[in-house]
Amino acid sequence: MTDAIAQFLSERFEYGATTVLIAIGTHALLVKKNLVKKMIALNVVQTAIILLFIAMSLRRGGTVPIIAPGAENADVIYMSPLPHVLMLTAIVVMVGTAGVAFALLIRIYQRYGTLEEDELLERRQ
Repeated sequence: MTDAIAQFLSERFEYGATTVLIAIGTHALLVKKNLVKKMIALNVVQTAIILLFIAMSLRRGGTVPIIAPGAENADVIYMSPLPHVLMLTAIVVMVGTAGVAFALLIRIYQRYGTLEEDELLERRQ
């Protein structure tokens, strides 16, 4: 069983890298108490998911779906541009939400003087 997994990961390195990035980000989200570190971990997870979608859309030997006039060839493998377009949108949303989240973290720090989760909960009560 492990040989099959090792062979799959050696052929498709991007899936292994995505798994490692999601694991690192999820671990940091659960363990870290600093809100800035949690935001960075959330961005790592989001980036790993974007990498996963792009990796799933990859076709070995594929080309962009632009057909030149008079150059129809039935043997050409085309890649779908849809996942790439959707992930471009996801990147824009990720940057926007990160900007709002960091602005909120600045306001939290200005009001409470800390970004540590435990201290914030104590000061809130």
